[in-house]
Amino acid sequence: MGSPTGFQETDRNDRIYQSVEERTKNYREFSIPLADESVSAQGSRCIDCGIPYCHSGCPVDNIIPDWNDLVYHGRWLEAIEVLHETNNFPEFTGRICPAPCEEACTLNLMDSPVTIKTIEYSIIEKAWQNRWIEPEIAPHHTDKRVAIVGSGPAGLATAQQLARAGHQVSVFEKNSRIGGLLRYGIPDFKLDKSVIDRRMAQMQAEGVEFRVNSHVGVNLPIERLVDKYDAVVLATGCEIPRDLSVPGRDLGGVHFAMEYLTQQNRRVGDESIGDIEPITAEGKHVVVIGGGDTGSDCVGTAIRQGAASVTQLELLPKPPEIPDKLNTWPDWPTKLRTSTSHDEGCERLWSVATTSLAGKGGHVTALHGIDVGWTQVEGRWEMEEIHGTEFELQADLVLLATGFTSPVHDGLLSQLGVALDARGNVSADTDNYHTSVAGVFAAGDTRRGQSLVVWAIREGRQCAESVDRYLMESHA
Repeated sequence: MGSPTGFQETDRNDRIYQSVEERTKNYREFSIPLADESVSAQGSRCIDCGIPYCHSGCPVDNIIPDWNDLVYHGRWLEAIEVLHETNNFPEFTGRICPAPCEEACTLNLMDSPVTIKTIEYSIIEKAWQNRWIEPEIAPHHTDKRVAIVGSGPAGLATAQQLARAGHQVSVFEKNSRIGGLLRYGIPDFKLDKSVIDRRMAQMQAEGVEFRVNSHVGVNLPIERLVDKYDAVVLATGCEIPRDLSVPGRDLGGVHFAMEYLTQQNRRVGDESIGDIEPITAEGKHVVVIGGGDTGSDCVGTAIRQGAASVTQLELLPKPPEIPDKLNTWPDWPTKLRTSTSHDEGCERLWSVATTSLAGKGGHVTALHGIDVGWTQVEGRWEMEEIHGTEFELQADLVLLATGFTSPVHDGLLSQLGVALDARGNVSADTDNYHTSVAGVFAAGDTRRGQSLVVWAIREGRQCAESVDRYLMESHA
């Protein structure tokens, strides 16, 4: 630790954003990076805890105190080397990770954690700008072939690690471009897609082969992969959305969030949306059901499309703005989280349930809801509608952002016959990530269910280690 008193001498200072008026005119990223000097000063605030609790919050086990100190001393090249030891894609996590490491930071006991996410972002962007990131080509190559199905963060992390171990790696993606939900589910104003493309170029130079428009189990028989490759990794994500079973669900103008977000991402990327119904919020009163990150992404997208109004509904109670640190720290706390999209103009309603949707001419025009109360009964939370609190909202477009239940079973998974767990995810443990089918592995949301990008990267790295061990020991 270079500055034992840095946290006393320097206040927390994070990235700021373009004004709402300016940033909502387009779909570009809008955070304003800190100058190098400011980032170094933020690095000085890290107190290099004897037990670094930030590690307990970071799924990829980033060596956070070390690269904080290196940035403080201006040793940026060493900082990116340390950062890459644990995280293949800090440019993704530095943009879209919710930063559980900061919640676990010791200084968060005083509501002023180290700006770990911003320091991470600054390290990787400086590395790209200075061309420090080069292909890491394996010095020796094997004759083992690995097929990876899915090109989201889990698939990409698995692919890069296995290619660097010297194996021949092919990534199969059903869409026309690589990235999975990084490309098609996360809006460009949070993650510009050039960020994916530059990393993809590095991976191609390392020997990774990308095959797009290859929907395994649909237009590409799974037998081809099983027969041609020594191992297959399932990293297809968790794509079955949770539906809303209320009267009026079948009305026009009611869509799953990912249908909506994917369309707009394709437009921004100059891709065709095909022959499906165009979905737009322009001039409409939009209601987003679901208060998570996907719902927030819908809010920001609707505002940029010119919605007349945006309302977001959440079934759960409004969390506290400041959690009880003595009860929660260093674990992830339940607290009110306001995204940049919320700041752009959105009404948020808490503890409300949708009871029905109404419409005219087959198209939704209104949402009917009711307030709900929550009580704890024998350790379990139970919900009860509060009679007399019924309400109606004008709604020309309703977006369901209520989460995801499981991977798609039809096609790939059913043809393989892999065992599923109780939640419908592919069954595989974190000791070896092996499924019930010999030579077939699973990682990321396919295995663990809906989760964070940072967890997908962790599982991809660990799965790659297991696949490498399987190939070199079982097929020696």
